[in-house]
Amino acid sequence: MQNRTGIIVLTVVIALLSIYYLSFTYVSRSFKQEATAYATDKNGVVDIKKKQRYIDSLWKEEVYLGNTLQEVTERELGLGLDLQGGMHVVLEVSPADILRGLAGNTRDPKFNEALKQAAEDKKSSQSSFVDLFIDNFKKLSPNTKLASVFATSANRGKINFQSSDTEVRRLLNEEVDGAIDRAFKIIQARVDKFGVANPNIQRLPGSGRILIELPGVDNPERVRRLLTGAAKLEFTEVYTINEVAPAIEGLGAYLVKQEAARKESLKTAAAPSATTGDTTKTGSSLEAQLAQRNQNAATDTAKKDTSATAAQNAALTNLFVPISQNQLGVYLKDTAKANAVLNDPEVRSLFPTDLVFAWDRKTLETNDGKEILPLYFVKKAGGQAPLEGDVITDASNDYDERGRPEVTMRMNAEGARKWRALTAANVGRPVAILLDNLVYTAPNVQNEIPNGSSSISGNFTVEETKDLANVLKAGKLPAPTNVVEENVVGATLGSEAVNAGIISSIVGLLIVLAFVVLYYNKAGLVADLALFVNLAFLMGIMASLGAVLTLPGIAGIVLTIGMAVDANVLIYERIKEELAMGKSLKLAISDGFRHAYSSIIDSQVTTLLTGVILFIFGTGLILGFATTLVIGICTSLFAAIFITRLLLDWYVNKGGQLSFSSPLTKNLFKDSHFDFVSRRRTYYTISSIIIGLGIVSIIFKGFGLGVDFKGGRSYVVRFEQPVSTDDVRTSLASVLGSAPEVKTFGGTGVGGSNQVKVTTSYQMDNTNAEADKQVESTIYKGLSNIKGNPARIESSQKVGPTIAYDILISAMWSILLAIAVNFGYILIRFKRLSFGYGAVVALLHDVLVILAIFSIFNGILPFSLDIDQAFVGALLTIMGYSMNDTVVVFDRVREYLHENRGRRESVPAIINNALNSTLSRTAVTGISTMLVLLVLFIFGGETIRGFSFAMLIGVIVGTYSSLFVATPIVVDAMSREQANETPPSAPADTTAAARQSKGKIRPAQA
Repeated sequence: MQNRTGIIVLTVVIALLSIYYLSFTYVSRSFKQEATAYATDKNGVVDIKKKQRYIDSLWKEEVYLGNTLQEVTERELGLGLDLQGGMHVVLEVSPADILRGLAGNTRDPKFNEALKQAAEDKKSSQSSFVDLFIDNFKKLSPNTKLASVFATSANRGKINFQSSDTEVRRLLNEEVDGAIDRAFKIIQARVDKFGVANPNIQRLPGSGRILIELPGVDNPERVRRLLTGAAKLEFTEVYTINEVAPAIEGLGAYLVKQEAARKESLKTAAAPSATTGDTTKTGSSLEAQLAQRNQNAATDTAKKDTSATAAQNAALTNLFVPISQNQLGVYLKDTAKANAVLNDPEVRSLFPTDLVFAWDRKTLETNDGKEILPLYFVKKAGGQAPLEGDVITDASNDYDERGRPEVTMRMNAEGARKWRALTAANVGRPVAILLDNLVYTAPNVQNEIPNGSSSISGNFTVEETKDLANVLKAGKLPAPTNVVEENVVGATLGSEAVNAGIISSIVGLLIVLAFVVLYYNKAGLVADLALFVNLAFLMGIMASLGAVLTLPGIAGIVLTIGMAVDANVLIYERIKEELAMGKSLKLAISDGFRHAYSSIIDSQVTTLLTGVILFIFGTGLILGFATTLVIGICTSLFAAIFITRLLLDWYVNKGGQLSFSSPLTKNLFKDSHFDFVSRRRTYYTISSIIIGLGIVSIIFKGFGLGVDFKGGRSYVVRFEQPVSTDDVRTSLASVLGSAPEVKTFGGTGVGGSNQVKVTTSYQMDNTNAEADKQVESTIYKGLSNIKGNPARIESSQKVGPTIAYDILISAMWSILLAIAVNFGYILIRFKRLSFGYGAVVALLHDVLVILAIFSIFNGILPFSLDIDQAFVGALLTIMGYSMNDTVVVFDRVREYLHENRGRRESVPAIINNALNSTLSRTAVTGISTMLVLLVLFIFGGETIRGFSFAMLIGVIVGTYSSLFVATPIVVDAMSREQANETPPSAPADTTAAARQSKGKIRPAQA
């Protein structure tokens, strides 16, 4: 083996990096356990606030290898929403409201009708909302120029009444995109305030949507309110430190008193008997003793004035850090404590009634690496700022006369008047600009600004001026956000999913390990060891990339366990062939690896390509599955090709003897003589009948479409006792107006299931922020009709009609792209169209058969067979697996064609020889993969039962198609090619050749 030293070094490096990155997960979980133990009382009840305070106290402290607890938590292998509960939300910024704002809220009926029709068209179109609106507006008012609607005072300088429709269209698209960017930044700032570990927020490309995932969140209503509420932009005065100096001195005295009381309580708790003795002796209470001490202290005030002031200053600076002469701040880890102090009624009474405490939006870093959050004392009479953001007409980033980045903004007439008064009263003083109660900047006013046109300069970067301009424009246009997709997973379901995932992984792993040893004897132990290395590398790489482990991700790991065996099977089967030819063990291992490389690379690359397509098109849980699958394929290749080779070479060089078969499997598939080709028309007929029945079922019965594809709301409801789906349907129909879809969804109970999945389109078009709460209340009202069997909603999902259409289109494109990519790869690698035809027909066959099964058996089998995103993920994975299987056979066919060049052996004979020579590998890989999928289907939990069923059926169908569909198609295609190449005097008799092929099957040659 060449480059042995380099491979060993690389293996050690990857192993150390995997251990390093996984160690963060261990450390983070350890601190969480300590926090839980700290916050748990003697009755076992956990105080959540106390637990959070413990974590906050260490959040910015170095706890592991120079990393703070925050950095450690961010680098741990996180759990997805389905494993720990939480909330997944997709928001869509309302383009209709943006266009209304740009048009000055016109009441033109044709304008409003065009907006309404564009919203309806968007439900089934991939075009942008602006384009749909303009198309509809032009139909309703063909002779009206767009500039006559949008050339308002707010857009002065950008367009005018002479602007062309093209220029207006460009402006509208720019403004909509800008509004989405502003919404993204605002929502990003709001998400940061949730205090959620590892939140995920991203703008979905090309859609104007924003995806937010908040693991561990248990208050969905609060999330909806904060994410969809309108941004509040305010301009207000700021109190200087000198103006509130007496109140700050009082704050210092308050902190001293609090500290003294804390120490006294600790002293009392530490020595209760002594305190009791003193009280008895003097005949007074503890409060009387303290009063006496205070009276004695008062007589010595003159002597202690200096020390009292020092104590107050010390208490203040212990919590509030001086940033500058006019600015205080708080260490980030102490913000919770500072908020508690500032909100105390006694402290509030020290400050002016119109003073409001406000934090800066970003922290300052000290020389020792600690973070300080600046605090502002802003002035709001009656809680209202003198000027709000709705007066801003435009804002942009620019450069001042010295070339420094600055922000310019313009206001309307009302805003200019108020701004003039505000700036005139605060020359030489700061004015704060707040968004959602966070101070974005507080520049000093240089002079009175009379016309509402201002510039804000300072120590800004270009990026900061762009951000500030976006913040100022947030008040210009009403751009509310609507929840178009939502998935809430309860903590109970999450913990159950973790248990199901762990059980299925362990059981699947043990079964595969045992099967490999049973089949390959001692060599199987080497493959098992390589499999352990593969899993360690897989988890380490996932941790290093910041990947999140989801339940489909665990399914990906389980599938990786099964498919990781495939590369070892290809190698071992080749080694067995070399040993059968009389070669020494060392030479057989070397030649076996060399001959297996082509099949391994081709088979794994086809699956990898499908995984990449899943990664590109998938979202949420499917993205987690795709991530695990792609990484798993890469680590499986490395482990099989390099780790297995290193272990085998080491063992053989040590003088060890290896057997690649057990007594039970020694002669299994040896000298097999199955004639796959001659009965190919029978197999075509069987497949055609299944597909035909499926088409009939699809036409007359259809599919059970999941919420992903049809839109609506879905709830997983758990009852205390088993319940009938008919009872649930009837109870809910009385309050929803129509009967919802109700299906059994796992759950256990004597006499039936206690858990159902309810899907309804009730209030689907209602985008009001309160709609979700109203629907949930209605569901509970209907469930209350089932007497004596209380129910609770464990999880919920919502998908709007627009996003449902987009998901459906995305799914169709991903399937077509997978077929095209695999066809292209086969064509490039095998350089014959016949192989491409066979691959494409096999893929289409697999897709159609699985769709047929899901349509025919929907409502018959006792679990959900809905067509949703998870099903599409399973379908794409099946296509990858089927191609994996097919390519191995194609690779052997190509090899035999090369060997038989000039000998003119018939195509059917070559195909039969190839199928028989790879039959052992096909069986072993298929059985091992089916075993783990069967475990996943049984133990994986209800959430992915339909997914695992599709995978299980898909592996069976994929194995069938590679043997009985793909290669027979190649036979027919290549036979036609051969017939075209054969002179007319000697026509090819493929039927006779097929009959003769039975006497020509032989062992594979080197």
